This record gives sequence, structure tokens and C-alpha cells, in this order.
Amino acid sequence: MSTLPPPTSWTLDHLVFAAHDLSSGQAWLETKLGVHLQPGGQHPRFGTHNRLLGLSLPGAGKCYLEVIAVDPAAPAPAGPRWFELDTPAMQARLAERPRLIHWVAAVPTLTGHPLALPLERGAARWQLTAPPDGSLPGGGAEPSLIAWETPSPSTTLPPSGVTLRALELLGPQPQRLQHWTGSLQGVNITAQWADIPQLRATFQTPHGPLTLS
Repeated sequence: MSTLPPPTSWTLDHLVFAAHDLSSGQAWLETKLGVHLQPGGQHPRFGTHNRLLGLSLPGAGKCYLEVIAVDPAAPAPAGPRWFELDTPAMQARLAERPRLIHWVAAVPTLTGHPLALPLERGAARWQLTAPPDGSLPGGGAEPSLIAWETPSPSTTLPPSGVTLRALELLGPQPQRLQHWTGSLQGVNITAQWADIPQLRATFQTPHGPLTLS
């Protein structure tokens, strides 16, 4: 787990679902949520690609979700892929079904942060905290941090009719997760003990409430 102090100012940027391959991940989420995902793009630095979906929040503001997978058409990256996508444990989990593996908090700046990586895709520019070993902060229950230099997809994606209502952070050290809990933009974020780090998100979809993990 990261030993860096958490930020004092942040907002919920996006949820990260991962899949064995992008087409099956997209199909799984579209079936569960009852809506169509939007095009995303490639991440050449990590050899991955994604699809996106804009989410409403109960209070003011928006966020989004992505489903991400290894891009078989991309050259192998120079180092480990982010979000532990190269690890046998993650690959075994994703072989069973797509998973909600992580979440990302937006901060005003990452200037001087030792783990901040500058990234870009097309006209989009951002910085993201990404450990060089590809590990997930807190096993995925603690967020990565993102600082957008261009508008976040949450502000540009079309409305989907899906609202994020709650996010549960679970792990063997829930006290480390308490900083991230509370009501944020109307989303109820809670922390609980679990022997294995995991996440659960509750949505209001066009077909009713739904919890995914």
C-alpha cells in the first residue's frame, strides 16, 4: 500500500472495470447495465484499450466508467501493464468474468508527485499515478490519482441514463480507506473489512438498481 499522504481535495473521476478481452467486457457491462458503451481508445504506453460510459451522480457533477483490457494488436509495453493486468492472479480473475478492479480520484494537480506519469491520447492530456511495478494501490480499494490537463471524459460523454449511487471499499485494513469515505457528490462511499481487497458499486440503471463487483 502507498505510504504517501492522501490528497486534501479530490473528486470521483471514474471506475475501472477490467476484462480478459475488450469485446467480452463491453458485452458484459452492456448486458448488466442495459445501455451501450461509448468508444474509448488505445493506451500505447501500457498496451491496453478501453470503452467508456458516462455516469450521473445523485448530487451535482458526473463521473464515468471504463472497461479496459490488453490490446492484442498493440506492441508489448516496455514494463508491466497498469492495474496488474499482467499478473497471473488478475488474469485468472478476469478469465472468470469482468471485474470492478479499481477507481480513480481527480485532483487539481500532480506536480511533484513521485508516481505521476504524463499520458496523452489524441487531444487528451492527463497525469496519473501509476507505480512502475503495475501494482494497484491498496489492492485496488485505494484510488489512483488523476489530474486532467484537458476536460475529463465525465464532462464530454453523453448521458447514459445510469447513476452511480454507492461505492464500497473493502480490504484487510479498512482504517486506511476511511479518508475516502463519506457522501461525495451524493455518492455514499463506505469502507469495510474484507480479507481480500475488492470494490462494490451500486448503480441505478434504466431497469432498476444493480450492484457490480
